[in-house]
Amino acid sequence: MLKKSCLFCNISGDADHKSIIVQNADGFVVKDNCPVSDGHALIIPKDHVASFFDVSDEVRLSLFSLLDKTKAIIKAEYQPDDFTIGINDGPASGQTIPHLHIHLIPRYLKDGIEPKGVRWVLPETADYLGLS
Repeated sequence: MLKKSCLFCNISGDADHKSIIVQNADGFVVKDNCPVSDGHALIIPKDHVASFFDVSDEVRLSLFSLLDKTKAIIKAEYQPDDFTIGINDGPASGQTIPHLHIHLIPRYLKDGIEPKGVRWVLPETADYLGLS
């Protein structure tokens, strides 16, 4: 279902869109327009669905296949040390485009940033091991 107001639906409606890095029957990959790091990519289902929990197991596996392919592409081009994989599911989680998308964010030791991980979304509850 194409929703004219949805940025991701507009891209998926154009199979030859210049920003698509790789795709399969269920999804496609583009570079993030506001990347957190070099190589930051988004894995997006072609059908308009807002939540990760609303896709079928088949589509979920297909999107994970794209995640693996994207990791290989980014690894070859940017040589990151590690990756952060994230899904903001709903407005309270920070989802700004109401169309499911999976962030694949390359992480680099050279950046000198101490990674905190997903538990630090709510800093007051993050230090559950007393490490900070």
